Amino acid sequence: MPSTQPSAPHRTQSTFVMTRAQAQSSRAWWVVDATGKPLGRLASEVASVLRGKHKPQYTPHEDTGDFVIVVNADKIVLTGAKLDKKFYYHHSGIPGGFQAESYRHLLARKGTFPVEKAVRGMLPKGVLGRQMITKLKIYVTPDHPHVAQQPRPLAISGKTARGDAKGGAPAKANG
Repeated sequence: MPSTQPSAPHRTQSTFVMTRAQAQSSRAWWVVDATGKPLGRLASEVASVLRGKHKPQYTPHEDTGDFVIVVNADKIVLTGAKLDKKFYYHHSGIPGGFQAESYRHLLARKGTFPVEKAVRGMLPKGVLGRQMITKLKIYVTPDHPHVAQQPRPLAISGKTARGDAKGGAPAKANG
């Protein structure tokens, strides 16, 4: 005997593309403590959140990401001898205006710049990347003026800079 209930209409899957208004209404605030974190690992996680890749509504051509606050930015770690052997290069535009500065001096002079430069390099180039970088807030102290936004802590996964008990490479056994 056939059912008297009307059958549900056949559902088709459709592609979801987030609009700019939807993206701006669903933004969250995250805070990251950079103390002891390797620069590249920190920057890649932060760039992913700024782009919105952690959301199921990720749309490559829209700014769907969240705000990220990085505190203690001058306490990042560069592994190996990169602190003295990695340089920041810039040119003033006049003849003889080429300058190189090691990351040790750069961190002492302007502690937020290495983190900003690393994250900026991992974002899209062009208008979209410039729009995304405005959601990054970097501070050298543990304090920040964004307490009213109630940021949640963002856990950075992966290994620590040195092989300690926090998940780095295991220590070699003697003998």
